[in-house]
Amino acid sequence: MKYIGAHVSASGGVENAVLRAVEIGANAFALFTKNQRQWKAPALKADTIEKFKRFCKAYQFSPDHILPHDSYLINLGNPEAENLAKSREAFIDEMERANQLGLKLLNFHPGAHLNKISESECLARIAESINIAVEKVPNVVAVIENTAGQGSNLGYRFEHLAEIIDQVEDKSRVGVCLDTCHLFSAGYDISSLQACERTFTEFERIVGFQYLRGMHLNGSKTPLGSRVDRHHTLREGTIGTDFCKFIMQDDRFDDIPLILETIQPEIWADEIKFLRTLAK
Repeated sequence: MKYIGAHVSASGGVENAVLRAVEIGANAFALFTKNQRQWKAPALKADTIEKFKRFCKAYQFSPDHILPHDSYLINLGNPEAENLAKSREAFIDEMERANQLGLKLLNFHPGAHLNKISESECLARIAESINIAVEKVPNVVAVIENTAGQGSNLGYRFEHLAEIIDQVEDKSRVGVCLDTCHLFSAGYDISSLQACERTFTEFERIVGFQYLRGMHLNGSKTPLGSRVDRHHTLREGTIGTDFCKFIMQDDRFDDIPLILETIQPEIWADEIKFLRTLAK
């Protein structure tokens, strides 16, 4: 079964994200559990946690299909010791917040070397950061999102993801979220059914579908291999819609959150309906 939703607003309290997911006809969703552009946030209140769990149960959202995202400020591969420590502390806090809400996943961008250390050193720091976090916080899987490869961001090659996973000690606590816009911008062609087959065969060979814990379904404003991250709606932009059909008709993408981060929230309900029309 396909679980489709969007990254909905948690404005006014994380419990409101559940209601906003219901409004667009979703059976999965993503959210920020705190302001994504700030380092610190007030602790989650017991009442907020209770409401979130109660709303999820009432509307039948499983923790397997909810994909919280961490702060954009965090860089788990930071080359500078002080900033690395700050990022790790913030990431552990994000993991704890997810765990408090009864969630199983935490989606994050892997990190950037800032042209100060090598790619391998940066990837090793990211893996070490994951090891530290999962040792401190139980239950939550660290879900690495592939990137478009802007600037010095790593994670735009399947080999980067595999190298991180290889160095994570508890493989049950690490996973991957593939963003379709980022894939395309990084040079992985998904513009036709045949291209999708080649790209996902490569993903299986290098990383493995056993690590796929979620996807972000986005169109792209930029061409193949642009290394520029600019999301578009599903039916506009440079990729086309064959990738939607491929994902909706392939059971390797069953039972994971398929999350829209497309640029017009007002048409999310329509995009979810569109995706469901493509299913077998």
